[in-house]
Amino acid sequence: MDKKKVAAPLVCHGHSRPVVDLNYSPVTPDGFFLISASKDSTPMLRNGETGDWIGTFEGHKGAVWSCCLDINALRAASGSADFTAKLWDALTGDVLHSFDHKHIVRACAFSEDTHHLLTGGFEKILRIFDLNRPDAPPREVDNSPGSVRTVAWLHSDQTIISSCSDIGGARLWDLRSGKIVQTLETKSPVTSAEVSQDGRYITTADGSTVKFWDANHFGLVKSYDMPCNVESASLEPKLGNKFIAGGEDMWVRVFDFHTGEEIGCNKGHHGPVHCVRFSPGGESYASGSEDGTIRIWQTGPLNHNENNVSENGQTDKLKVAADEVTQKIEGFHVAEEEKAAEQEKIDVFHAAKEGKADA
Repeated sequence: MDKKKVAAPLVCHGHSRPVVDLNYSPVTPDGFFLISASKDSTPMLRNGETGDWIGTFEGHKGAVWSCCLDINALRAASGSADFTAKLWDALTGDVLHSFDHKHIVRACAFSEDTHHLLTGGFEKILRIFDLNRPDAPPREVDNSPGSVRTVAWLHSDQTIISSCSDIGGARLWDLRSGKIVQTLETKSPVTSAEVSQDGRYITTADGSTVKFWDANHFGLVKSYDMPCNVESASLEPKLGNKFIAGGEDMWVRVFDFHTGEEIGCNKGHHGPVHCVRFSPGGESYASGSEDGTIRIWQTGPLNHNENNVSENGQTDKLKVAADEVTQKIEGFHVAEEEKAAEQEKIDVFHAAKEGKADA
């Protein structure tokens, strides 16, 4: 495959410190959304397609290392160096609950059924909080062999995967027994672990290697050496024919999944890339960097006049309605001048859409 020239990315400013984690919501009736974690202590919510800022979650008193949205994009969660994980109302920005820990919380993830929140961090303990009973003590899974760096759910919430900051490998825990049932062996600590949208693969980044594992049998499917140490990797969710990786050389690279050949390289960040993630439809991907910016890169031409049709025949609404974005913005108590700026963006969006329709 020939390397394609990539259009200039959408650059999302707002964070004052490095961006260390990104998470997309699935496509919802209102579109899809992007949440970012930063060392500036304030996670931010954006329109996943346009990158437009919707609101900021205020309440942490330390660097935020991890963030996530539930499948309906109605709630957000974040893990912080202030020894808490917080549950947020993603419509208003209000804190719904703060879960106290005894050390830095490095990772968090919503269960697929949205009823539980998984956390891990410097305490070397994986905790599962029941969001229907947030004041109840969490379930503590058997101790992790090292400081927890990443966590994720798979197998319809029957299994969790975690990696450590100080030792290699990714461990799979059976929640029925609370024990490790398999370890995905790597030479270096796993800095990124992603379960593919179809549940077939686990994508890991460790050192200068990106690996793909069978998510059901846990065998190694592909292993590719990267041009530099990479911190994060993500598999294209629809076709699964390419993946992205970002790391210390400040570039976001695109590779062919089947051959490992580099088919694209995007330069623009002014610091190491800490996190990369594909959007739920695969039409774009986002990168977060030490430089404090998020960049959203398009994988193909946008077509706002057509909706993507999913495999089951249902239409996915990939454009967030302007009035719904406005409602979310107002829910975050945005200052008047910021409201005016957002309204101007919405007016421009309407004008552009009407122009395309006329054409």
